[in-house]
Amino acid sequence: MFSHVVILWTKPELPNASDVLIEGANKYLKNIPGILHFHIGKMVPYNGTIVDKSYQVGLNVIFIDKQARDTYEKHPSHIEFIERVFKPNGDKILIYDFQ
Repeated sequence: MFSHVVILWTKPELPNASDVLIEGANKYLKNIPGILHFHIGKMVPYNGTIVDKSYQVGLNVIFIDKQARDTYEKHPSHIEFIERVFKPNGDKILIYDFQ
């Protein structure tokens, strides 16, 4: 199993950017082959002192293995998501991969 956690910050001047990112991810990314689990959502405010509350959207994708993640990264739908959805709406991205 291979986990791919993506933390996304949106452009502050675009108030609906979170919704656009979530909709776009569901459209372009969710059905790429090799995905075992796909979950995307908005940051949930929490009062804990060690919880990062600076981002707007989190994406968690679990793949069969690293090869599936590598294939996903080069998949035309992933590239289309980056170009059509993330670049116009996203301000910053941070990725954590682990197995």
